[in-house]
Amino acid sequence: MGEKTQKIQQYKRDAVAVLKEKISQAPGLIFTDYRGLNVAQITDLRRSLRKQAAEYKVVKNNFAKIALAELGMPFEEAFLNDPTAIAMTREDVGPVAKTLFAFAKESRLKVKGGLIEGRPLQAPAVEAISRLPGRLELLAILAGTMNAPLRNLLYVLNGVASKLVRTLQAVADQKAKG
Repeated sequence: MGEKTQKIQQYKRDAVAVLKEKISQAPGLIFTDYRGLNVAQITDLRRSLRKQAAEYKVVKNNFAKIALAELGMPFEEAFLNDPTAIAMTREDVGPVAKTLFAFAKESRLKVKGGLIEGRPLQAPAVEAISRLPGRLELLAILAGTMNAPLRNLLYVLNGVASKLVRTLQAVADQKAKG
């Protein structure tokens, strides 16, 4: 008896290869269930995610499972049940998660979970990340904190000079009167 072999069609291999390449370049993946969204809503979501340097792609669950397995990335089976779309970040995950959860409040989008820095996270953990300040916000806070001592020293030195000027002006006014 001959052994039965299954021939995998080339377009499927190409689709998995493209998905593998995109996933390998993304430090964060957020899996969503997009059922109930119309084309206009998905287009709006894609537009707002592009501003956050992310791509929102509807994927076939089997292709995503194969791509993640070939890349050696751990994932939860529940992330790839039902219709799935993946938000693939190129930079900071926080703003992308924030955008997705804000959009989910206004629509029927459901965040299933995420794969961030190679670690699978459930939806509540991804939501917690969305509440954290982004990288740029943290850098601004750090710069403000580092700048505060110099700024306070400048105010003190400026205060001493202005007090001296006011004192000299008061003495000049007093001599002018008397």
